[in-house]
Amino acid sequence: MAQAQNTSLFKEEKLIGNGDTLLYRVLYPQNFDKNTSYPLVFFLHGAGERGSDNTKQLTHGSTLFTNEKNRSFFPAIVVMPQCPQDDYWAQVNVDRSNYPIQLDFQFEKGPTKAMGMVISLLEEFKQKRYVNKHQVYLMGLSMGGMGTYELLARKSHTFAAAIPICGAGDPKQVKNYALKTPIWAFHGAKDNVVDPLHSFEMVTALLKEGAFPRFTVYDFANHNSWDPAFSEPDLLPWLFSHQLKK
Repeated sequence: MAQAQNTSLFKEEKLIGNGDTLLYRVLYPQNFDKNTSYPLVFFLHGAGERGSDNTKQLTHGSTLFTNEKNRSFFPAIVVMPQCPQDDYWAQVNVDRSNYPIQLDFQFEKGPTKAMGMVISLLEEFKQKRYVNKHQVYLMGLSMGGMGTYELLARKSHTFAAAIPICGAGDPKQVKNYALKTPIWAFHGAKDNVVDPLHSFEMVTALLKEGAFPRFTVYDFANHNSWDPAFSEPDLLPWLFSHQLKK
C-alpha cells in the first residue's frame, strides 16, 4: 500500500527527443507554487530497475522523498528517470563473468543514449522559473552511483552537492568537479557486486584534487548500502545545506 501511494505521488512523464524517449517520474512539493523557487534533485536508479514501465525506478529512494516529515522540512522537486533495459547511465564496459563485476570506463566516448537524455531533461528543468539553479542536487545508487560520478564530470558547473552510493567512476575525470561539488559517498565493505575499492579510488582522487569529501563505509553492508544511507539522519540536511559555488 505504501509503495502504491508512493507511486501515485510521483507524476508520470516522458521526454521525447531525436526519436528517443526517456521515461521519468517527478515529485512536486506539497502546495507547489510555480511562482516559488525550489531545489531540484535528480535521482539515478540501479541496473535492476531498468525497463519501460516508468515505475521500477521508484523501488529504492522514493520513500525518502515522499516521507511527510522530509517533504515538510525539505520541499523540493525530485526527478527519477528510468534507464531502458538495454542501456546504462555510465559509459562503461561491464563484465559480469566474475563478481565483483569488472568495470572499464570509456568516458571519452561521450554519454550513453540514456545519459544524453538525462542531460537534456536536466537542462529542460533548469530552464523552469520555479527551479532554484543554485540548489540542483544529484544522487544515485549502484549503476546510478556510476551515473552520478559521470554526470558530475559532464555537467561540472551544475550541482550544489552529490551523493553516490555503492558506485564507481573514472578517477581521471574527478578534476572536472572536485572543487565545485561537495560529495558524500557511501559503500558497503562487504559489497560483492561493485567492489568498495571503487569508492575508495574516487574518494582518493577527490582528496588528491584538494576536495574534502564525506565518505561512509558500512562494515555490515553488502551491495545494499542504500538503505542505511537513506536512514542517515544527516543525509538530507547535508544535501540541502549546499548552494552552488559561484
